Amino acid sequence: MKRISKEDFQVNDQIRAREVRVIDVDGTQLGIMPLRDARRIAEEKNLDLVNVAPTAKPPVCRIMDYGKFKYEQSKKEREARKNQKVVLLKEIRMTPNIEEHDFQVKLRNVVKFLEDGDKVKVSVRFRGREITHANIGQQVLMRLAQGVADHGVIERMPRLEGRSMIMILAPKPSNNG
Repeated sequence: MKRISKEDFQVNDQIRAREVRVIDVDGTQLGIMPLRDARRIAEEKNLDLVNVAPTAKPPVCRIMDYGKFKYEQSKKEREARKNQKVVLLKEIRMTPNIEEHDFQVKLRNVVKFLEDGDKVKVSVRFRGREITHANIGQQVLMRLAQGVADHGVIERMPRLEGRSMIMILAPKPSNNG
């Protein structure tokens, strides 16, 4: 048996029910009737019989112009895709003993990413015995978070994962224009 997805409706001859509940073009219910009567009514109006609720008892069919319906659906989907904003997760890596100039460069990059509406994953990578001083890495991350406080908020506080400490920053809600 063929599965019916949201986009794939049964139309005219594809419908395999004995009786169907029929809804007319203007939305009025014509009631429950044999499938062949419903098809005949649709053909008289030069329209299609479309099974809009195949799981209902009996299935609900609507008389409509299926081609026009499909076109309208695809138009709505295109419009929805056009209006959505894809949020990317950018990553910035640092070390616990980062120099001041390098820190400022990373800070500017984080600000730029947040202004573009992207989330930023900031990680401090510990090498060798640096891991014993994880608090230094946390101080570096918190200093960065304070530096970008005007542009973003901490979505996930600094947390040690393996040999790196990770913090996620998200753009401030008011900045999304």
